[in-house]
Amino acid sequence: MVPIHNGLVHPGNLSRLKATMNRSADEPVTVAFIGGSITQGSLASAEECCYAHRIYRWWQNRFPNSRYINAGIGGTDSQFGAARVEEDVLSYRPDVVFVEFSVNDENTPHFRETYEGLVRKILRSGAAVVLIHNMFYDSGKSAEEMHLEIGKHYDLPCISMKSAVFSAVKEGRLQRRALTPDDLHPNDRGHALVASVVTGFLDRVSSADIPVLPTDLPKPLTANGYEYSFRHQNHNAAPVLEGFLPDPTPQEHITQMFRRGYTARNRGDKITFLVEGTGIAVQYRKSVRQPAPIAKVTVDGVHSCILDANFRETWGDCLYLESVLIHGEDKPHRVVIEITESHEDDAVPFYLVSVIGSR
Repeated sequence: MVPIHNGLVHPGNLSRLKATMNRSADEPVTVAFIGGSITQGSLASAEECCYAHRIYRWWQNRFPNSRYINAGIGGTDSQFGAARVEEDVLSYRPDVVFVEFSVNDENTPHFRETYEGLVRKILRSGAAVVLIHNMFYDSGKSAEEMHLEIGKHYDLPCISMKSAVFSAVKEGRLQRRALTPDDLHPNDRGHALVASVVTGFLDRVSSADIPVLPTDLPKPLTANGYEYSFRHQNHNAAPVLEGFLPDPTPQEHITQMFRRGYTARNRGDKITFLVEGTGIAVQYRKSVRQPAPIAKVTVDGVHSCILDANFRETWGDCLYLESVLIHGEDKPHRVVIEITESHEDDAVPFYLVSVIGSR
């Protein structure tokens, strides 16, 4: 086996994690994962082969009554994670949550702030948190720099795949194509390698004498405009509909993202929400099936941007998140989305997935 670094770039306060490991073996432990396509298991040959399920098996071997929650959704970032973590993860009352968004977020202050909102939400639930920083295998690119600032501020264990494997890849001791076909998503061997780095860390924690330290939540590092986020969809909101129609298709799994939304086809179709918060974002479908309609979103008649449903990539329909208002006034905002361009041969309607308010 090629020797690699253990990947631990910040050890963190391990009190919550160790307390969970010290439980009686017959107690149930709920282990959750939230992240993007790598967490979802993209390019693993089976669910059991993805890194998340392999890490879960480490817990299952010690706690046979443990439960596995995989809240990975491909193509999504920590801003969306902060808006969905309560429903997709915290509603199951997890004991341990692994967070993985470092290849989906950009390495910018905006995503440092959205990541902080997500992390604070999980910590307030009382769960132990472990941060996993994946990377692009050809360049080492990731949002680890910004995410690590949050990990250190909250004294959380941070595990870096860049520190663990990138030097071995760069030096030729590990071959990229043996781990990933596209320099991003691991194959089975790549998933196994990611899992081995994390379970190696868990082995060391399990066998160590860990001091009990305070786990109080510190003041935010950033402006913290995303800790309190809420998604407005057709099952929990009552917007004014002028041509838009609610999608009645039930959502049976979190990866069925184009559900619970609203559709529109014709120029002039409009939908109006009243959304509270300091931030407003719109989630909609960018489609590879074209042409598709184009819309415009306006907040309070001032802040506006174009929502082009035509996707320029080819890998599949994209769940796109467009921030319209950032650090605005904390009040109810009037959000209007109107179709401004449609075509007789549109392949798909405009699909509005949700409107997200945050503060």
